[in-house]
Amino acid sequence: MTTSSGNLRDVAYDATEFCSTREAAAILGVSHRTVQLWVESGVLHAWKTAGGHRRITMKSVEKLVLERQQAVAGPADKAAGPVKKLVMIVDDEPAMLRLYELELGGWDLPMDIVKAHDGFEALLKIGQRRPDLMITDLHMPGMDGFRMLDSLRKNPEYGNIAVIVVSGIEPSTITAKSLPSDILVLPKPVPFARLREAVEAALQPG
Repeated sequence: MTTSSGNLRDVAYDATEFCSTREAAAILGVSHRTVQLWVESGVLHAWKTAGGHRRITMKSVEKLVLERQQAVAGPADKAAGPVKKLVMIVDDEPAMLRLYELELGGWDLPMDIVKAHDGFEALLKIGQRRPDLMITDLHMPGMDGFRMLDSLRKNPEYGNIAVIVVSGIEPSTITAKSLPSDILVLPKPVPFARLREAVEAALQPG
């Protein structure tokens, strides 16, 4: 049965094939809001009943459980495997950081992921290990993305780090802030298909 987050169905659901958002939250060990976020972003596949209740496919829940287990266990050792790139994710929402980690971790790309909750923490971690790519929000408490990127661009050692911005801020506002023209800006909710294309392009050698 094909499902989507926008279809209304007025039928009883099979508990072996579907579950509610609260049941999915219990299985995954996350909050109800996190499950809703994953549904809205397409990580979990769901449909709505006539009463407006989401029913999530168990297959997508089981897939996410497996991906989380693999993320915790770490990748298997591979002899002479590709050199891994470092990707930094900067976002003040813990649920978004987890969403990025799970989604990017399932792409099977040669990369490690490091997370930061704001611009200040990101700059500290960049000083410890320079990332090959940064994916960042702009609206964050403390040091926001605009100030962080301005600091990076002024530093000759880190000014050429590849950056992808993912933000819910209006494009006109971003333009008014004079964000560097070489930075790709994607909207929220995160368009993961476009983000993957951009990540693969940014991590290409040369």
